[in-house]
Amino acid sequence: MTVQLMLSIALLVLITVALPIFIVLHFITRWKQSREFSRDDENMLEDLWLLSQRLNERLGTLERILDDDLPDKRSRYESTYVEH
Repeated sequence: MTVQLMLSIALLVLITVALPIFIVLHFITRWKQSREFSRDDENMLEDLWLLSQRLNERLGTLERILDDDLPDKRSRYESTYVEH
């Protein structure tokens, strides 16, 4: 066998076998990493959870204030409100 033929065979094997396997394994690894939360994602979710709790408390406070000021307003509003 000549050197040129051996290089051609090696290149053909590399292109047809090794490279596709490498590409598939690379994207499998990327796909698995994208399914997991990073530490930054976890921190952001925790911050959003705390913010939602604070907003929920503020909404409850506003509803109590409005109920004290206008006690029958909520009952009139809720009777006309239809959930979708």
